[in-house]
Amino acid sequence: MRLITVLTLLLALPVLGVLGSWAVLNADSYAVLAHQLSTVLPGYAWTSFLLSAFVALGVAAVGGVTAAAVTLFDFPGRRVFEWALLLPLAMPAYVMAYAYTDFLQYSGPLQSTLRALTGAQGALLPDVRSLGGAVPMFIFCLYPYVYLLARAALSERGVHLMEAARLLGAGTGRRVRQVALPLARPAVAAGVALALMETLADYGVGSYFGLTTFTTGIYKAWLSMDDRLAAAQLATVLLGAVALLLWFEHRAQRRLRFSTGRSGGSASQEARPTQLRGGHRWLAWAICGLPVLLGFVLPVGVLLHLLWAEAQHSEFGVPWGRFAQWAWTSFKLAGLAALLAAVLALVLAFALRLKPRPGLRFAARVASLGYAVPGAVIAVGILLPAGWLQTLWPGSGAAALVTGTVFGLMYAYLVRFSAVALQSVEAGYARIPATLDESARMLGAPRWKLLGTVHLPLLRRSMLAAALLVFVDVMKELPATYVLRPFNSDTLAVVAYQLAKDERLGEAALPSLAIVLVGLLPVLLLSRAMRGQR
Repeated sequence: MRLITVLTLLLALPVLGVLGSWAVLNADSYAVLAHQLSTVLPGYAWTSFLLSAFVALGVAAVGGVTAAAVTLFDFPGRRVFEWALLLPLAMPAYVMAYAYTDFLQYSGPLQSTLRALTGAQGALLPDVRSLGGAVPMFIFCLYPYVYLLARAALSERGVHLMEAARLLGAGTGRRVRQVALPLARPAVAAGVALALMETLADYGVGSYFGLTTFTTGIYKAWLSMDDRLAAAQLATVLLGAVALLLWFEHRAQRRLRFSTGRSGGSASQEARPTQLRGGHRWLAWAICGLPVLLGFVLPVGVLLHLLWAEAQHSEFGVPWGRFAQWAWTSFKLAGLAALLAAVLALVLAFALRLKPRPGLRFAARVASLGYAVPGAVIAVGILLPAGWLQTLWPGSGAAALVTGTVFGLMYAYLVRFSAVALQSVEAGYARIPATLDESARMLGAPRWKLLGTVHLPLLRRSMLAAALLVFVDVMKELPATYVLRPFNSDTLAVVAYQLAKDERLGEAALPSLAIVLVGLLPVLLLSRAMRGQR
């Protein structure tokens, strides 16, 4: 148990390393902080606030309205939209940014067509590489967080409560305002908090669009200015914002569980979604179809067009050889991280099931916060302690162990994504009755045999799900990989970012499409699971 406690505390070390940077407050620390307060910090805070505010409003509106449409109403294509609205989950925001930059820029197909039709000469649309352009990218990538939670909340009790309100004489508008919206409010709040965590953690869109957010500021301070203290201070501010969102999300989740308890009786089974007629049917179809079009269909179409144009017009054609190397590196790193995270989650969940000491439970909960910590903060949190150890013990080689090595990258992945695997394995354990453990103990089975012969066969699906989720998350991960990756071993995400940053969008299309294709796997499994729950 002590070894497991030490392992979980190691997963929390990057966060503790960032917070520990404030332990030594001296004149230099205050000077750096004062300089940032008078120069860049207000700009980082204001841009991050505006981005978060507009994204919050957008994902709440898009996710909430689409969830209400497919749950409470019946219209043509409703069954298709139930799973199609999940497709943007497979599209990372930075990949969507690459696609829309090519589509909307001055030389892109949209403005070229408009100039040909109107005879205009200048730019007809504002520059997409701006704060106003980044907000829609995040909205149409992240609204499924709100959609999933709001749909689950409304499907529990929303349909039969809407039916009860109709029988009492309430009109459709009044039923939506006074029944559906209050019921879905905790779910929408929890989904918005999750979406904002992803927004604040983003590096690809912010860097590519030239936004002055906290994440881009951390990398600029560390990589461009070589100022570790400034990067640590910015990382602490970002960590505080994420911690606030995490508290808000947990609070909303508690309210969500309270408000979505299943009610007995046959009323909920007999209630059916309201049948829409006339123009309302096509309005609902358009409301659900627009996010799918803008969040998945159009970006994929643009990327396919870029890939086709690259294959037709490039002097050397599509670099299939280099793509195979990038793909193999990504699959190798993602596969190793998925295996390690699944095994670690199994051991930790087994230890928690055995009613451990409070210290282990606390360490496990602290480690589970890693998924909410941005990759930029994790990278700084790993490099800072390594730098301190290298300063104290020059011959220790601590910096070389985590910088540009597979070990350092795996450590970052486990810190970031082990919580995802742990949640999946714990969900599997919740379906295993405690009587099985008691029977095994009565038969004299030791702990290792209980885990290997009783629990593991029953947890195979949960373990596979945990490994798959970590695999896909690692394939899409950019900030930590960009800093900690081994030399000459670029992943698909890093290559796509570098090519797009160099304005080689045609070459960036192939790795971007590969990332989207891999991201479809958990989306398909999730849509299948949601169909099975009906």
